[in-house]
Amino acid sequence: MQLLDIGFGNMVNTERLVAVVSPDSAPIKRLVQDARDKGALIDASYGRKTRAVLITDSDHVILSAFEPETLTGRAQTPEKEV
Repeated sequence: MQLLDIGFGNMVNTERLVAVVSPDSAPIKRLVQDARDKGALIDASYGRKTRAVLITDSDHVILSAFEPETLTGRAQTPEKEV
């Protein structure tokens, strides 16, 4: 299992991610609102502007204050050995 740091000490299992998208388009805004209504929204932006929306295979929607490019770059780096 590889965890992705989505900011402020929050982690997401990369195996469960379906997409990392920008929140600017109308369909993504509807997706976020629908998830909020269903109780499936996780706001990990800590009050900052939402810059990325992460969609999981369990239909949870996660908001992050980091850019999608930053998150995908982090997801593509190999896991460090401890």
